Amino acid sequence: MIVKGDHILTITLELNDKQIALLNSLYQEYKRDNPISPYVLYMYQPQDCVITVYNSKKVVFQGNQADYYASLLKDNELYSNHAGSDEVGTGDFYGPICVCACIVGDNDEMFLNSLGIRDSKMLSDSQIMIIAPKLIKKLKHSLLILDNLKYNQVHHTNNMNVIKAKMHNQAYINLAKKQTLPKLIVIDQFTPQKNYFNYLKDEPKVIKDIIFVTKAESKYTAVACASIIARYAFLESLKKMEEQYQWQFLKGAGKAVDENAKAFVNKFGKDKLKLVAKMNFKNTIRVLNEI
Repeated sequence: MIVKGDHILTITLELNDKQIALLNSLYQEYKRDNPISPYVLYMYQPQDCVITVYNSKKVVFQGNQADYYASLLKDNELYSNHAGSDEVGTGDFYGPICVCACIVGDNDEMFLNSLGIRDSKMLSDSQIMIIAPKLIKKLKHSLLILDNLKYNQVHHTNNMNVIKAKMHNQAYINLAKKQTLPKLIVIDQFTPQKNYFNYLKDEPKVIKDIIFVTKAESKYTAVACASIIARYAFLESLKKMEEQYQWQFLKGAGKAVDENAKAFVNKFGKDKLKLVAKMNFKNTIRVLNEI
């Protein structure tokens, strides 16, 4: 049932237990602590919508985006045709930031199951190098790579979350040119939804109607695939850097990386560091203060 009144859209659906469980998984981070009635099981408040789940399994979506949130449940599309994105390299001193967005459809299920797709964090680098090229060949995707030199230039006016938001948005813009984006678009949440869109307020084009989910790579196949492709791109970039400098670049940003960076600067000079590392990291201060 759809009701429009006083500029507020209200949609009422009767859902089954499975759909309610999926809804609960989707909007857990938007859950209100105190339902307004003993007849209410859950209440959620994502952007521009209030979702109320009753004991009777009736679910009411109310707000400007009610039709969007309800549409994901009406057609039971939550885990079928969807798009997802993830980023890699943001916690590494060396190497670029890689963001990938990709689409997974119903016809991809058998292929992805045969590969045993999981979050890239659960796969070894050697497994990533085998699986990712197959995903790249099979799935519609968009991959962005921000190298260290460019990162160090833009970071003066954009913090890490702003950079990630702009890269995710551009990845989806590029992906939409290859194939119509599905109703369900998922980002592995790195910042609250409100902040994400605020970061993009000056962008000429913004992809909206996005769901933000923590640990989405373990819940949505498209996010897992995007994570794997992004990780592959990061590893390939490190490999090219190592070939160029004949140097082993360590992953992460710990003490071992500091020692590695000190040796790198001693051999190649301070000016080369900005070409291979993220200069705003605390590693830079520790390294340069001891050179």
